Amino acid sequence: MSNAQQSVTQQSTGAEEINKAQLAAVLQILKKYNLKNTEELLKKEANISDGIGTQGTLQKDSNVNSVLTGYKSDGDPETYANSYRELKFFVEDSLDIYKHELGMILYPVLVHMYLELVYNGHSEKAVALMNSFGPEQDTYYQEDLKKLAMVTKREHMSGNELADTFKSNQFIIRMSRDTLSLLKRHLNDKKASVLLNIIQEHLYFDMYEGVARNKSQIDATSGAVGGEAKRQDNKAKVYYGIPKAPDIQTLAAPVEEEEGEGGEQDNPEKKYMILKKKKAKKDPLFSKKTKSDPNAPPPDRIPAPDLKDNDKLEKVKAIREASRRVTLGQETQLSVCCYTLLNSNNTVCCAEITEDSSMLAVGFNDCIVKVWSLVPQKLKALKSAQQLQDVNIDAEDLMVRIMNERSGEVSRTLTGHSGPVYSVSFSPDRTLLLSCSEDSTIRMWSLQMWTCLVVYKGHLFPVWDVKFSPLGYYFATASHDRTARLWATDHYSPLRLFAGHFSDVDCIQFHPNSNYVATGSSDRRVCLWDCTTGNHVRLMTGHKAPIHSLAFSTCGRFLSSSGADCRVLIWDLSHGHLVAELTGHEKPVHTLAFSRCGNILCSGGLDCSLKVWDFSKITEDISSEEVNVSHNPDVKTGDQYLLRDFATKSSPLIHLHFTRRNLLLAVATFDGSNP
Repeated sequence: MSNAQQSVTQQSTGAEEINKAQLAAVLQILKKYNLKNTEELLKKEANISDGIGTQGTLQKDSNVNSVLTGYKSDGDPETYANSYRELKFFVEDSLDIYKHELGMILYPVLVHMYLELVYNGHSEKAVALMNSFGPEQDTYYQEDLKKLAMVTKREHMSGNELADTFKSNQFIIRMSRDTLSLLKRHLNDKKASVLLNIIQEHLYFDMYEGVARNKSQIDATSGAVGGEAKRQDNKAKVYYGIPKAPDIQTLAAPVEEEEGEGGEQDNPEKKYMILKKKKAKKDPLFSKKTKSDPNAPPPDRIPAPDLKDNDKLEKVKAIREASRRVTLGQETQLSVCCYTLLNSNNTVCCAEITEDSSMLAVGFNDCIVKVWSLVPQKLKALKSAQQLQDVNIDAEDLMVRIMNERSGEVSRTLTGHSGPVYSVSFSPDRTLLLSCSEDSTIRMWSLQMWTCLVVYKGHLFPVWDVKFSPLGYYFATASHDRTARLWATDHYSPLRLFAGHFSDVDCIQFHPNSNYVATGSSDRRVCLWDCTTGNHVRLMTGHKAPIHSLAFSTCGRFLSSSGADCRVLIWDLSHGHLVAELTGHEKPVHTLAFSRCGNILCSGGLDCSLKVWDFSKITEDISSEEVNVSHNPDVKTGDQYLLRDFATKSSPLIHLHFTRRNLLLAVATFDGSNP
């Protein structure tokens, strides 16, 4: 088998074009070794008389790729620079309507020419090629080209993340039929084997019908390591709606009585007696019938734990607080309360606030997690083992009885990790806390015993992010090992493995209906994964640098992302399109938050500023236009969406959180070195 591959390689790379005589010789060799189905496969590849396959794509069968291997050309190294220069002149001399789409092939062709020269030992020619044409590439590719320039020997290619990505994956380019036909004719006329081989082996053209895209449309979705997303990647149906909330009418009246008792509220035994004796009454707040969302997933699509009585009581409380919240917008501006962490410069890694805004957790680079109470109630611990023996386990107020009233403290410290703590996440019922660390583990802490309950192991490299599901039973993690994983609190191994990113998965976020998770990566791609199947259902490109934060809109249809490129992007999950680009930050954006009413989007970053965006106006502008499903529509930009810009005093923002009444809580770290 190896001799056949060597023979085919010498024939396919030494000639300027694969003609019919060469194909016949290849068939004879392959038949000699009794390789199955190779004749049919090569006949399909014979349709390259015009230089490119007839279906508008250069996707080649994996079996043929294993025979016609790349980066093994022994051609004249002098021809690489000339071939690239001719391709560049062809792009520049093309009509303006096609020029920008044709220009998308220059970057991947340059990268593969460079790697091919390095692989074959022509390092000097490779460096000269990069120095001549590298600075001409788009600005968002310059950082990658600098990393690539460090690869000057074949040995350097092994283990290099960027080289491995280009070598093992085809660079995806979305191109109109007319533009692709123009490129075909040029390649057929020139018959440059070096250029033709690279395009056939390493580029994938996702052809669409319609007018060629302009420069702004191309730049909006360019910048990812592997090129743009294929339209096929965003064809799957996504249930982005929010399921109808369960009926909790029967618990509404007891909560009302509890709030009205006043003096008896402090006595836990009397409180639970009230809840037990009082009969449920109709409450106008709960009598409103909510319409079911047609885009919502079936209720049983993902297994969910049954709601406990305490959970139902908490939901009733949340609904009552939400009924008194302020609806934000252009006329009603939001209020902000900022918690600033002092004496913590370069030591704080992450922060998180509970859903009811009662506790704050912070992860530090010295391996500890600290939890603060943000309300007058202090953080209590369980009674001693001897005292617990006297507790009636059948009591309705068991959780209150087992807590030691004298053990209340303003803050608690959790120790156990052996590396910096990069992310923390509270469970919805506020009894558990998850943390992930550089030590590649995830720890689950009890916020009643204030100790570690479980250490989850599965990732082999640092874990950058962890998030609890809104259901409270599932959680998800993102790691340096280029994967994200879905876990359950009662399983020691992950339930799903989400693999497909080319670099670190830096952040992760659950969809409000818990059926999907979104991931942001250093490969500058945003992916939406189905928790039930483990497959990606949306792949979105447009960021020019690693992605640091994700946030879903309250309706579930839109996803916002931000990162080191100082931009906030808004994605429509119904089609996977980029619909808005919000600019104004001067440094990386590390945190995003939607208001509870869904009208406001807030972003905060290392530039010590908090920006407030009018998300309701963005959605209005989107709904007023027809969606072009063939390729991405025009992206909304401009300062007309910016409502307010708050500045802190040398305090970069690391976390944003809206309370149930739409007060914005921000967490910042004071940086005394920043003037």
